[in-house]
Amino acid sequence: MAIRVLIVDDHAVVRTGLRLLLDREDDIEVVGEAGDGDAGVRAARLEKPDVVLLDVVMPGRTGIEVCAEVMEASKGKVLMLSMQDDPSYVREAFGAGATGYMLKEAADTELVQAVREVAGGGRYVHPTLGARLAQAEVDAARRAANDPLSDREREVLRLLALGHTNQEIAKRLFISVRTAETHRAHIMQKLDLGTRAELVRYALVNGLLEDT
Repeated sequence: MAIRVLIVDDHAVVRTGLRLLLDREDDIEVVGEAGDGDAGVRAARLEKPDVVLLDVVMPGRTGIEVCAEVMEASKGKVLMLSMQDDPSYVREAFGAGATGYMLKEAADTELVQAVREVAGGGRYVHPTLGARLAQAEVDAARRAANDPLSDREREVLRLLALGHTNQEIAKRLFISVRTAETHRAHIMQKLDLGTRAELVRYALVNGLLEDT
């Protein structure tokens, strides 16, 4: 039986390109498309695809935010599509339940292999991204003893200390405003900080503003 695939991406030209690549394969069938996360959940519930190609950055809720709902609706696997090669995005995607993470720029050479790997119960990450993720995990473990913040929380803290609003941070990091607000709350709680002045002081003392 063919692997049934649903494509969820807010750019029609991207959806068309992905469909053309997959339609060449005898063992893969594209059963639907959607332009945002909520539409993706509805399409997943209707079509029950084996694999959902889910864009990370979309209007409204991000792919990472709807990942669990898409999986529940489809009873299938999620392969994340992204322009972002930062290990923190890969980590968040797998934390949300995805079983694959692929860069859009590599879709022409990797897409079919990634879909088959994920559909077969495996995980897929480009080797370069996988190596970067492994190194990031090692670095995070080294910092954990002295620094309770994750890499993403450190970046949010740096932007907050520079005076950016939650809305600006969300736009810069390709996350929702709600996620930015959650990161801020966790930072304040972990560091036992009560004011922005204390937050800025912490960032200065710990060298988070040195590269700005």
